[in-house]
Amino acid sequence: MTESALNSGKSKQKKGFFAQIMLFFRQVIAELKKVVTPTRSELLNYFLVVVGFVVVVMLIVTALDFVFGQGSILLFTKQVEQ
Repeated sequence: MTESALNSGKSKQKKGFFAQIMLFFRQVIAELKKVVTPTRSELLNYFLVVVGFVVVVMLIVTALDFVFGQGSILLFTKQVEQ
């Protein structure tokens, strides 16, 4: 439970501006202590997943660009009749 949740039930007195700022920094530090650094293999795995996803999205966008580009060329160019 956070400090603000614990303190809210004790009293309805509003805290001062600087007290709220200090509470914020205490909560930030408490959350940063929970952060877990990934291992080297996890980091490599995450990197490869992101790069793979970006490549797949690039291929999809490239294919759509080609299809719509060719479609617009066919639609807006004048065909010469013989």
